[in-house]
Amino acid sequence: MIPIVLCGGSGTRLWPVSRAACPKQFVDLVGESLLAKTLKRLRRLGEPWVVATAESRTLTLRALKELDIAGERALFEPVGRNTAPAVALACRWLELAGLGEEVAGIFPADHLIADEENFHAACRLAVQCAEQGEVVTLGIRPTIAATGYGYIEAESEVFAQAGELTAHRSLGFREKPDSATAESFLAAGNFYWNAGMFLFRVSTMAEHFARLMPQLWSALAELTADGSNLEQIYSKLEAESLDYGVMEHLRQQVVIPCSIGWSDLGSWDEMARLDPAEASTSADAPVLFEQNAHGNYLFPYRDRLYGLVGVEDLLVVDTADALLIARKGASQEVKGLVEQLRAAGRSEATEHVYEHRPWGGFEILRDTAQFKSKILWVDAGQQLSYQSHRHRAEHWVVVSGHPEVVLDDEVLRPQPGEAVYIPLGAKHRIRNPTDEPVQIVEVQLGTYFGEDDIIRYEDDYDRA
Repeated sequence: MIPIVLCGGSGTRLWPVSRAACPKQFVDLVGESLLAKTLKRLRRLGEPWVVATAESRTLTLRALKELDIAGERALFEPVGRNTAPAVALACRWLELAGLGEEVAGIFPADHLIADEENFHAACRLAVQCAEQGEVVTLGIRPTIAATGYGYIEAESEVFAQAGELTAHRSLGFREKPDSATAESFLAAGNFYWNAGMFLFRVSTMAEHFARLMPQLWSALAELTADGSNLEQIYSKLEAESLDYGVMEHLRQQVVIPCSIGWSDLGSWDEMARLDPAEASTSADAPVLFEQNAHGNYLFPYRDRLYGLVGVEDLLVVDTADALLIARKGASQEVKGLVEQLRAAGRSEATEHVYEHRPWGGFEILRDTAQFKSKILWVDAGQQLSYQSHRHRAEHWVVVSGHPEVVLDDEVLRPQPGEAVYIPLGAKHRIRNPTDEPVQIVEVQLGTYFGEDDIIRYEDDYDRA
C-alpha cells in the first residue's frame, strides 16, 4: 500500500501555537509534530508520500529528512486548491511512475490516532476491499453527537470481515448535522464520522476523477513526467474538496467502522480533552499553580510559571508573543479572533517569532528601533548563503557547536563563548561542518533590520 499524507491546512483554531507560517501539523503539540507522528504511523503500511504546498516546502522537507524519508517523495502544489486537486495530483504522479494498479491511502497530516494497532488492522482490511475495486472510507465510531463532522451511513450487511472488524456498503455521506440530527445519528448506531481517510486502487480513483471531475483530471493529464508544467496546470484549477467532488457522488463504496482513538485536534477544546498521556508540555517541572481554581487547561510557553486564582474551565495558551485566554466550549471562535488580527494588520495572526530555513532557523529575541537580537541554529552539514547587508552590522556569539565563519573569504573557527563581528557590507556566512547543531546569538545594529536586507552571492538552496 502507498500511504499519501495530505499536509495542507493552517489550523487557525489552534492559534496562537498554530499559524499560517507554521501550521499545526508542523508544531510540537503532543511531544512531537503531528506530521512526524503520522509518517511514523504509516510507515508500517508502506513508505509514505506527502502532498504539501510550496509555501511549506522547508518545513515538509525538514520533517522528511528527520525520519530519513527521501525528499523526492514530496509533491508540492504551487498553491493550495483543497483536497480534490491534491489527491488527483498524487494519483496522476503515481500513474506516471507506473504505479497505477497499486492501492493508495489518503491520510490527513494533522490528526491524532491513539490506537495504532486497530488503525493498522482497519487499513489492512481496507486494502483487501480496495483490491476488489472498491473505494473505502475509514469511519470513526462516534462517541458524542458531534455537529462539527460529516457522517457516513452504513448498511447492516457485512461486505468483508477480518477478525472483529467489518466492512459495509455505504448508504452515502451526510453533511455536518444540527444537534437534533446528530443525536439521531448517534442513536441509530450505523452512522460514522468521516475523518478524511480513504483507500483505493490508483486506477480506480483516476476513473472516478475522469467521470466526476473531468476538467480537473484532463488538466492533470497534461502533467509532464518531471512536473515542470505543474504551476501552469494549477493556475487553471478550481478549489474543491474530494468529498464534494467525488465521494458524495459515488454510486458504490465501502465503509469500515473502527474505534482507533481518533481526534482531529481542531480546537483547544479538543486538546483539553486529550488523555494526559497524549498531551505534551515543554516544562520539566510543574508550571501551573492554582488557588480555588478548577477544570482549567494550560498549554505553557517553555518553563514559564503560571498562577490561576478563583477561575474555572479556562483555556490558557501561551507563546513567546501572544497569549490566548478563552472559556472552554468557546474555542471554535478563535478563528474569528484571528480574522480580527488579520484585519488589524497584526503579524502575529500568521507569523511566529521563529522561522525555519533550509539550513536551520532562528528565533527573534528582541526587535526594537535600535537593535534586533536572535538565536540562530544551523543544522549539521548545512550553511547559510554567502551574503551581505546594506543597513546593518552583526555581532555573533557562539553558544554551542563548532561553526566555521567565512568573513570576506577568510575562514574563522570561533569556539563556544567566542564572538565574531560582521561589519556593515561585509560578505559572510556560517557553515556547520560537524554532526552536531550549532547555536549562535546574533545582535544586529543599524538602521533597518528587515529580512529582505540580504544580498546573496552564493546559496545552496537556489536563492542567490
